Amino acid sequence: MTGLEEIAAAVERPDHEVRRSVTEQHDGAPAGRLGDLAVWLAGVQGRHPASAPQRPRLLVLADRVPDRAAAVAADCAVDVSVAGLRSTGELKVDVEDACSRDEALAAVLAGVALADQEVDAGTDLLVLALPDPALAIPAATLIGLLTRSDASMVTATGQDDAAWMVACAAARDAMRRGRPLLGDQVALLAAVGGPDLAVAAGVLLQAAARRTPVVLDGPVSGAAALVATRLSFRAPDWWLAGHVSPDPAHRLALARLSLEPLLDLGLRGDDGTGALLAVPVLRAAVS
Repeated sequence: MTGLEEIAAAVERPDHEVRRSVTEQHDGAPAGRLGDLAVWLAGVQGRHPASAPQRPRLLVLADRVPDRAAAVAADCAVDVSVAGLRSTGELKVDVEDACSRDEALAAVLAGVALADQEVDAGTDLLVLALPDPALAIPAATLIGLLTRSDASMVTATGQDDAAWMVACAAARDAMRRGRPLLGDQVALLAAVGGPDLAVAAGVLLQAAARRTPVVLDGPVSGAAALVATRLSFRAPDWWLAGHVSPDPAHRLALARLSLEPLLDLGLRGDDGTGALLAVPVLRAAVS
């Protein structure tokens, strides 16, 4: 895992003294979750008072921006960056590897480079989106493995019974293939994750190393976050769960990450919409 150990070691906790200062100043104030967000944002920015994100950016790990997310990004005054990743098509991770180990490592490092590019350009809040529907089974597989949950608990709902049974069987078989690889996160991504999830894990890891907060979207970004957490246990302190989807796998992933979702709007998918809608709430917390 050449290079990843150094990146993981560079991840530090958000500023504890700033968090403590904000907490003490607002002790007893009825700020609720907004107060918690203000404390978190001050910690990741390393200053008090915190300021509203000035250059938030939706990072779409695909070859285009879904229409719904593009419209919401415009309404929320969030810039959009498209990584240009092409759909890998159907990933049959229940019967074959998604990619080679070398390809998975290259994808993680590509995600690291993407995060560097965004931070160097002045982005101060990343919003992550992985809208490719082909990632549903790989994401369910990773969440099942990394939360020690049964395939039936992580298979996406919102489909008819026949489709659900097929998806559940695929996740079950993929989990069987991935279980021996739990000690090697790159090999796990190669076997049952795929390049897109590997890129996302790299983005999340390097954003934390560069002290840049990230708003997670749906279960696919949650799956990538679980893998990144296995590389650096401090990394989740830099992430915010923008919302929770109706898919049970998403709640399982967020619980394992110890992240409380900000919104619950019944939104499915990972096009970035739910995460984008959390940005105005963050701005309100600062106010």
